[in-house]
Amino acid sequence: MSTHTLSVLVENSPGVLARVSSLFMRRGFNIESLAVGPTEIPEISRMTIVVNVDKLPLEQVTKQLNKLVQVLKIVELEPSAAVERELMLIKVKTDQQTRGQVLETVQLFRAKVVDVAQDSVTIEATGDAGKLAAMLNVLEPFGIREIAQSGRVAIGRGSRSITDRTLRAVPGAQSAV
Repeated sequence: MSTHTLSVLVENSPGVLARVSSLFMRRGFNIESLAVGPTEIPEISRMTIVVNVDKLPLEQVTKQLNKLVQVLKIVELEPSAAVERELMLIKVKTDQQTRGQVLETVQLFRAKVVDVAQDSVTIEATGDAGKLAAMLNVLEPFGIREIAQSGRVAIGRGSRSITDRTLRAVPGAQSAV
């Protein structure tokens, strides 16, 4: 099995997320990461779905997704041809002796401190999964109190956009000029 990142354009309407995720559930696939948000076109949302499956079952699910009326386009993003990022908030235990070391770690990973308390620091970090895992490994000895993490978001490299041709597929959608 291997990890696949799908960028799925859907109509921005109630129930679409439930329909899409239920297709994966019925096949017994675990969605490792799911991020949904609006695109530059208000009537269209982008789902970034990360699954760990074999290629053939993924093709079957993709064909079923394409049958859903609200699904406009599905693109599998290859890691070398896409920019992928995740967001993580990490609350780390600190005291007078360790605060400086934690702050050095924040700078080393190009993260930023978003909240400071007497006995903890909350850090905002963005990057690929490897960078975030490495940061957690460095921070672990200080004591991680809490983690909140977004799903992966991804977009293809270069000037091409997967929404270019999709505009005509959505009634009422207009080009953002």
